Amino acid sequence: MIKQLPVTLPAAQKGDVRTQIAALCYRVRNGKVQVLLVTSRGAGRWIVPKGWPMHGKTPAAMAEIEAWEEGGVRGRCDGRCLGVYSYSKQIDGLAALPCLAMVYPVEVRDLARNYPEKSQRKRKWMSRKRAAKLVDEPELSRILRDFDPRVRA
Repeated sequence: MIKQLPVTLPAAQKGDVRTQIAALCYRVRNGKVQVLLVTSRGAGRWIVPKGWPMHGKTPAAMAEIEAWEEGGVRGRCDGRCLGVYSYSKQIDGLAALPCLAMVYPVEVRDLARNYPEKSQRKRKWMSRKRAAKLVDEPELSRILRDFDPRVRA
């Protein structure tokens, strides 16, 4: 487990790049790695669970929280960041905000039938290759395609 410090949140300016924490939820079945994607609330695009940083929480804890809220995942994050990807987040009535998402692996131990955003999202297990084709962000696609929890750096 990597030692992490809690996040502190300074004030941000309107045009600043925003950071989000993303969870790459995975399991290994019959020797094959599968990842869990969820749909976005608005357009229904396939994404990984992600959210805004929370004051006083570590990135690993935030990845576990987002995995639970958006996908019903009960799992564990070891604290290593797999990479980052950029995208523009559309927020009602505002210009698109530039965002940078830090991706953390969350090993899925259990999937709940009921979870906070169940009525707002779909979730689906798939291969890394299929997931890489379904997401819109090229950098996230590469992270998904290259991810293998069986190989430690």
